[in-house]
Amino acid sequence: MHSNELEAYKARLKLNSEQKEVLIGLMLGDGHLETQNRGRTYRLKIEQSEKHEAYVQHLYHLFQNWVRTPPQPKVVRSRGRVSRNWWFQTLSHGAFRFFAQQFYEDGRKRVPRLIHRWLTPRALAYWFMDDGSIKSSQSKGVIFNTQGFERSDVQRLCNVLHEKFSLEAKLRKQKEGWQIYISGRSYETFRGLIEPFLIPTMRYKLPAARQTQLPKR
Repeated sequence: MHSNELEAYKARLKLNSEQKEVLIGLMLGDGHLETQNRGRTYRLKIEQSEKHEAYVQHLYHLFQNWVRTPPQPKVVRSRGRVSRNWWFQTLSHGAFRFFAQQFYEDGRKRVPRLIHRWLTPRALAYWFMDDGSIKSSQSKGVIFNTQGFERSDVQRLCNVLHEKFSLEAKLRKQKEGWQIYISGRSYETFRGLIEPFLIPTMRYKLPAARQTQLPKR
């Protein structure tokens, strides 16, 4: 696509409502917005481990009208180990500027003050697929790995989860920062909120509802 054609194409691009909801979840998780022109336009970059290639492909199809090159493998070397990630990035566009202004401050991710308006069940599901897990195979508790955020930001997210979705959420101190822990008492409510939006290859993160076993007589 020639430069003039590309600019004309970009001028017609708009984020639809589904893409906006998913973007909120990705920004709370592993998604990144990057700028190369001091904030005039931004591009969304997605990168996940090879285990989650199907998830990356799913996100690519959701944002396909914004992407010129399909997901590509990338060799990653860390602490003497070699692995492979899958990644893609969107076109740079002014449509992402609002989200960058909300989710970044001095180059560091933050939680927007108006997150209570934007966190929907769909956004919650994508945040979970990005950065969530069950606490353990013996627990119904749900963990969100929010260690990259300041404590006040994590507390803000806990408040929204409680006030908007009636989830029992609290902070958990970790070596790297603060996690969010959703009590097992809220498991069925949480599962009901996000299950309609989970893709098949990510359902392992949210096992079927566990039932308490009665003692044998």
